[in-house]
Amino acid sequence: MSSKKISLLSLLLITITLYTSCISQNTTKKPALPPPAPARQASQTHPAIKEITLSDSDAQRIGRMIWQNESGGRREGLIVWNVGEEFPSLGIGHFIWYPVGYRGPFEESFPALVQYFLTQGITVPKWAEGQCPWPDRETFLKLQNTPAVEELRALLERTTAHQARFAAQRLRNALPRILAASDPGTHSHIISRFNAVQAIPHGIYALMDYVNFKGEGTNPTERYNGQGWGLLQVLELMPNRAKNAPPEIIMEDFSNSAWAVLERRIQNSPLARGESRWAAGWRNRCQTYKL
Repeated sequence: MSSKKISLLSLLLITITLYTSCISQNTTKKPALPPPAPARQASQTHPAIKEITLSDSDAQRIGRMIWQNESGGRREGLIVWNVGEEFPSLGIGHFIWYPVGYRGPFEESFPALVQYFLTQGITVPKWAEGQCPWPDRETFLKLQNTPAVEELRALLERTTAHQARFAAQRLRNALPRILAASDPGTHSHIISRFNAVQAIPHGIYALMDYVNFKGEGTNPTERYNGQGWGLLQVLELMPNRAKNAPPEIIMEDFSNSAWAVLERRIQNSPLARGESRWAAGWRNRCQTYKL
């Protein structure tokens, strides 16, 4: 074979190789972009948040105090359907249970309590694990003293400490949720006020009671005229104090701020709800936060 033919053959082979290479590069998939970093979850622990601990005696004591606030510590008050409300309230903290087909603006909490009981190995009546069996208050009043309801009432009566621990669990999750929903510019103030109250033994009760009473303040549906009434709003309203401020001052600040937020809620509430009828009881409740 002549050298000219060899040169032509070599050129042809180089052309084919280059063409094949271009096709391969064009058809090869580009490497996938790395997945976006997961969004910060509200339940993550913030380094400035102190751990909440509750002894057995504290759980029983605080549970009794919450029960006293909600229904005067009465056994019959453990399962009620209050006048003017669209749902029944159960347990020491009057945890909400919505009837089938109804979804109100407030956070439903009784189903979560039932799940907590089950994780603790507590047997719950099977019917209470499902949907609310009462479609309206009239039906509830007819059935409120049946053996089935009495069985659940007895369970709620003997699990005061467990329900307090459930309330403490909600409080543990409250501050991260509050921080996730609030302006970062307010975080330092919110954390300092939360920790100041939490550092006082009586403050644990106050925080637990309020967050289970009126929520975290992060639910956008829990607003009247755009203003909430949860723990977020209470902490925001508390004045700044020196780190060595007396416990009595800290708890008075919390009590006063809680009542101011609730009073504002009453003023903003629809007249049809008649929330002014609760003012005296709510104010008395806030007074229990003081030392």
